[in-house]
Order: sequence, then C-alpha cells, then structure tokens
Amino acid sequence: MKLSLSKSVDLGKEPISRLLWVLAVPSITSQVVNALYNMVDRMYIGHIPEVGSQALTGVGVCFPLIMIVSAFAYLFGMGGAPRASIFMGKKDNSMAEKILGTCFVSLVLISILLTIGMLLFNEPLLYLFGASENTIGYAQDYIRIYAIGTIFVQVTLGMNAFISCQGFSLISMLTVCIGAVTNIILDPIFIFLFDMGVKGAALATILSQALSAVWAVYFLCSSNSLLRIRKQNLRLRPAILFPCIALGISPFLMQGTESILVLCFNSSLLLYGGDIAVGAMTILSSVMQFAMLPLQGLTQGGQPIISYNYGAGQTSRVKKAFKLQTIACMSYSTLLWALAMCVPSVFVMIFTSDPQLTEISCWAMRIYLSGVFLMGIQISCQQSFIALGNSKISSFLAVFRKIICLIPCIYILPNFFEDKVFAVFLAEPIADLIAVFTTSLLFYFEFKKILREMRKNVLS
Repeated sequence: MKLSLSKSVDLGKEPISRLLWVLAVPSITSQVVNALYNMVDRMYIGHIPEVGSQALTGVGVCFPLIMIVSAFAYLFGMGGAPRASIFMGKKDNSMAEKILGTCFVSLVLISILLTIGMLLFNEPLLYLFGASENTIGYAQDYIRIYAIGTIFVQVTLGMNAFISCQGFSLISMLTVCIGAVTNIILDPIFIFLFDMGVKGAALATILSQALSAVWAVYFLCSSNSLLRIRKQNLRLRPAILFPCIALGISPFLMQGTESILVLCFNSSLLLYGGDIAVGAMTILSSVMQFAMLPLQGLTQGGQPIISYNYGAGQTSRVKKAFKLQTIACMSYSTLLWALAMCVPSVFVMIFTSDPQLTEISCWAMRIYLSGVFLMGIQISCQQSFIALGNSKISSFLAVFRKIICLIPCIYILPNFFEDKVFAVFLAEPIADLIAVFTTSLLFYFEFKKILREMRKNVLS
C-alpha cells in the first residue's frame, strides 16, 4: 500500500502554474528548514552568556568547511538528479536508476575522504578561514564533531535531490523537516542543559542529519519511489558518473566557492576591522544563506518540470515553466531587498544581543545586500541552464560572479575608499550587478537556441 504523501505529479501534463506551486512550496520549505541546522546553532550559540560573541565568530569560521561538505553532495546529487529527470522524460527509468545507484556510492566514498581530511587538517584550515587565537578553540570544538557526521550530510542532501526530481515534493520536504525539528529540540538541551556549548550544537546537528539520511534512504529503497536504490546498481560506472559530475560542477562551484569567498572576506575584514568585523560577516553570511534559500527552493521546484519536459521535447511547457519561475524569483528577491534596507535589525538581533556587534552588522547589511533584488534573475537563469543539461555555461556562471568579479573587488576596492571595511562589503553588490547583466545576456541567446533545436527535433 502506497503512502498518500508519496503521490507523485505528472510533470508532462499538469498545468505549469500548479506544478510549480506544488513542487516549489515544499522545496522552499525544505531549503528553509534545512538551513535551520546551522542557523539554529548560531542563534543559540550567539546568546551563550559572556562568551556568545566569540563563540559565534568561532563557529562562523567553520562555515567554509561545512559549505565544502555540502558542495560535494550537490556535485553528485544535483548533478545526477536532473539527468535522472531527463531520462524519466524519455521513459528510460532503468538508466535513471543506474544514475541513482552510481551517485549514492559516490556520496558514501567522498564522505569517508572528507571526514578524514577534516579530522586531520582542521586547525590550519580554520586559521586559513579567519580564526584567531580568541576563536580557534570554539571552531575546533564544533568542526571535529561535525566531521564525524559528514556521511549523513552527504546522503541527506544528495539523495533528497533524487526524491525531488521524481516529483515527490512532500517526501522531500519531510526529509529535512524530520532532522531540522530534531535539531531545534536537541540544541538547547545539549548547549545549555548539558552545558556542552558549541560541542552540543555540533552533536545535535549530526544526530539530526542522521535521522534525515535514514528517512531518505528508506524511501528510495521502498516501493513508494518511482526510482529505487537497487543492489545491482551500486557500482561506480564512469560512463554514468562523469556526465553527472559535469552537470554537477555548477552547483558544486556555487557552493564550494563560498568557502573561498569567506576566506577572502574574513581575511580582509580581520585586517581592517578585527574580530568584530568578522563577527558581522558571520551574521551577514548567515542571513544571506537563509534569505537565498527560497530562491533555490523555487528553482529546485522548477527543475524537474523543465528537465522532464526538455527530455520529452515539449517546447511550450519548458518556456512557460522558465517564465513563471523567473517572475516568482524576481518578486521574492525584491521583497528581500526592501526588508534588508528598511529593517536590518530584525535579522541581526536573531543572532546577537551584543550592542556593538548589532550596530556594525545593521550598517553592513544595507551595503552588503543592496544589490540582492537582482539575484532573482541570476538564480533563475543559472539554475535553468542546469535543468536543461547545459553543464559548460552553468559552470562558467558559477565561477564568474564569485571568482572573476567578487574576489578581485574585495581586494581592489579598499584601495579607493578611506573606510576599508565599507569597501569590502561594497564588493558584493558590485559583483551582483556585473554577474546579472552577463548571465541574462548569455541565457537570452542560449535559451533561444535550445528552443529552436527542440522544435527541429519534434518536426523530424
């Protein structure tokens, strides 16, 4: 008997507006709830009596390593899931299941390597990402425990993408909700009741992720799933894996380069503004991470629709899905910009009650997020390239904004402003403006080309 929650949707026939709503709302919920793993940790840690500010900064410098772990989950999960959707659109579920099995094995193997790496080299890496003598102890306490749960993070994020790509939006949402709710409950118990501090936050996180991982694997092994993890498919097949990696490079770089950005931001801010400026950056990156998740949820909801109908050769449905997705993304990013400009303290006070840290964070947020209203276009176009299987352009765009535009701005702009900290934060909106113009132009010409090829294939 099938679970009612496991009911899939018909990606090739149902109205696009309904599909986007049905798939995007649970996906947004999943993204937001998933962010609570790290967000809730920081919320509680920032309010630890006497040491909250330093502890928050210490955990903040762990963020790049956490992003690297997530990036590898995206490499195989978000690289394999769109390809599975495309093959489902072609009615080739056998190949889709081989992709699923290959990606699952890859996630397990990379988890082992990442765990060993973080346990052996966490101290030099944390100093590299902005830790100081005042914060290194808190950072190590957190990351050493978090590293042990790497496999749970990999399996949860990677396999949940394969649940979403089948249209099981509610199951995908439950995957992260189960863990996040557990984390919210365990955090105050371990941090305050058991007096474990940042160690308690890390322990609560990995236990919660373990529950999510078990749920995701259980569903994909059950008869409720259209695509199942089967023993005969648990092999590393290069011919199957490499195209998934090629498509996953873009989300991998989008996620992985965050660690390089944090390194650049934190090193510059530590030089010009000290620990208090790095603490403000921890808050800003937390707000940005959380605030951008609905955009990722919208595009993840749109991805199965675009990928499936692209594989099925339904040009009009692909075009309409992209249009609705973009309108929704632009509407949200504009609302986010308005809130950040008008009431930045609402976001900042979630993470700290320290007056000095609150003041600099509110000031910095208005600068840092001044271009965020443009990101709706950027994310929609960039993620649509992935949904359409265009790995080359999506990979280029993933590095263009951060590596080619943003990082140089972080180091160049302070040479032209007396207020160096202001100049570092200003790098973000300038990079946003350049990246959005470039992405929009590339997508306009490439999308027209893709639609023409789809029409030719249909006619032939």
